[in-house]
Amino acid sequence: MSAPSSCINIGGRVIGPGRPAYLIAEVSANHGHRFEDAVALVKAAAAAGVDAVKLQTYTADTLTLDSDQEHFRIGASTLWAGRTLYDLYREAYTPWEWHAELQGVANACGVALFSTAFDRTAVDFLEELAMPAHKIASFELVDLDLVGYAASTGKPLIISTGMASLEEIEQAVEAARAHGAQQIALLKCTSAYPSQPSEMNLRTIPHLAEHFGCPVGLSDHTLGADVAVAAVSLGACLIEKHICLSRATPGPDSAFSLEPDEFAALVRAVRETEAALGGISYGPGERERASLAFRRSLFAVKDIRAGERFTRDNIRSIRPADGLSPKHLPDILGRPASCDLRRGTPLSWEHVGPQ
Repeated sequence: MSAPSSCINIGGRVIGPGRPAYLIAEVSANHGHRFEDAVALVKAAAAAGVDAVKLQTYTADTLTLDSDQEHFRIGASTLWAGRTLYDLYREAYTPWEWHAELQGVANACGVALFSTAFDRTAVDFLEELAMPAHKIASFELVDLDLVGYAASTGKPLIISTGMASLEEIEQAVEAARAHGAQQIALLKCTSAYPSQPSEMNLRTIPHLAEHFGCPVGLSDHTLGADVAVAAVSLGACLIEKHICLSRATPGPDSAFSLEPDEFAALVRAVRETEAALGGISYGPGERERASLAFRRSLFAVKDIRAGERFTRDNIRSIRPADGLSPKHLPDILGRPASCDLRRGTPLSWEHVGPQ
């Protein structure tokens, strides 16, 4: 079994703890079966500053059966209630003939493009296109045959963990490693569409990272950017979020997707958060050094004659920092002045006579 790795590498980009989060724009069904919109989404994602664009590779026939039996109808409490699975996936799938062209568009824009494979034929197809990584969706995590087959390609493998118990995640990771995967990343995910912030349980992210010894990120279906930013502050190494041209255009996934300007704002917020996290640091930073002058120190606050004792009435700790440190006040009180001191004189040891 392969040893765990704390980093993965997608197209030359190292992803892992202490490195900038890898930001993935998920196109999913938001192209509305218009190739020009799919191209626009890739370009918009690149312009927003993402690292990668992701597709989903399946057909309705590879995912389910064309049946209106109760088993194949979507239940209540979802965006797609009442529809058959086949009907939904027929609307949502990305035509396979688009993949190569969209990959070229992404590469021309300077971003990676890869996809979620939903069966072995999809893995084979994506391998023909030399995709730099493979993704396993939350719903497919329990399909250990598919996990193992994607892992056997030797490509980095990203696995979403929505709905999964810890034991199920362990089984998926074990299957991936048993089939040769040396680069695995996990995505904390809540498989509700849209998800509520209260459902996210982001503290799972550092636990997953410690338990599996691999990069962990977030597949985020909440509205807005706040949850993704919070995840980065907890150590998320990857962020995946849906992008659409406009939520006003109906589609299976548009309701929980970000528009391009919102995605650009998310990218900025994540990068600012990473800059703010910095490292463990004590003492003044470079830009703080000028402020040291405004610390407190000991000053004569009245005229003091030579031989006069220092008291709390004639010396005080005030700004700026030109005198002795305030920590020396107990050592100085009660001792005589060695010379005359004018009000406003910063104290030094030469001003302090023997006890």
